[in-house]
Amino acid sequence: MNLFSKSVSRSRRSGGVLLLVGVLAGVTVGGGVGVIAASSTKTVTVCSDKKTNMLRYAKNGKCVKTETKVVLNQSGVAGTKGADGTAGAKGDAGAAGAKGDTGAAGTAGTKGDTGLAGASSPTGFTARSVCGSNGTTLCAVGVQGPGGGTIVYVDSTNEMSGYDYLEVAPAEASSNVPWSTTTAKCGSAAGTDCQTSFLSDAGTALGYIGLGMGRAATAAIVAHHDAGTVAKTAYAAGVADAYTTATASDWFLPSRDELNEVCKYARNTGQAPGAGAVCTGGTMRAGFTPLFYWGSSEVDAVAAWGQDFSKGTQRTDNKTTTSYYVRPVRAF
Repeated sequence: MNLFSKSVSRSRRSGGVLLLVGVLAGVTVGGGVGVIAASSTKTVTVCSDKKTNMLRYAKNGKCVKTETKVVLNQSGVAGTKGADGTAGAKGDAGAAGAKGDTGAAGTAGTKGDTGLAGASSPTGFTARSVCGSNGTTLCAVGVQGPGGGTIVYVDSTNEMSGYDYLEVAPAEASSNVPWSTTTAKCGSAAGTDCQTSFLSDAGTALGYIGLGMGRAATAAIVAHHDAGTVAKTAYAAGVADAYTTATASDWFLPSRDELNEVCKYARNTGQAPGAGAVCTGGTMRAGFTPLFYWGSSEVDAVAAWGQDFSKGTQRTDNKTTTSYYVRPVRAF
């Protein structure tokens, strides 16, 4: 019976301590220590008398043997949040990162198709696109040539050695000039002439009559006249040799057969090209004169070939006493 009473008494004291401790958890402790908070790292020591359950504040944190020691956490009321501090200075930029790998090369574009080759004939003729006002048009009869004139002959059968096209000048170089100044300058009493000693053409005793011969014939005539310091304006080959356009300076007096091709175009005869057909028929085109024109082919010391564009007929005339028109040509 006494044991039970002691047990009950001890239990009541312990319960009282716990109850008081619970009350102290939310009140101010004497001495201005502060408000108790379980999470604080500061502590308060309270001593409970084991008999009377009276509590006392143990300032030195120590209790006697007759007291139960209770240690409580302590914390003050949370203060107002302080103002944010000034932002710190911006840190230095970080070091540049390592350079990335080079990207893969792009895929090469598809190669374009190869252009078509120019048309060619068994004789070696190759069509050329160097005519027209833009210089890229295929050359053909009636098309503007590179020299500013007009194509009058296309050598698809290789009758002009070294040339494919014959181009006539865009205008007359002279309307009244002899073939030569005197027989002493081109031809002589001994019977020699400007051309015999240079080249023969197709078995003819006197050369320079065929297609492709006009350039060499003109050079030969000019050489003889230059030897006598004769002005180029005084004779047909000299006038043709001195003729120029904005894009060409290699004009010459056409040979007999080359002059015939010019006549075919001038009269618009529609005849097939080549030396086999003399200019006949047709109607005169604008820009040409229906009168006689000189060729560079010489007959002898006295006469040279000319052609009547009004009828298309060819004939020989006196080189020094007859004056005709001059229409230069060029070959390329």
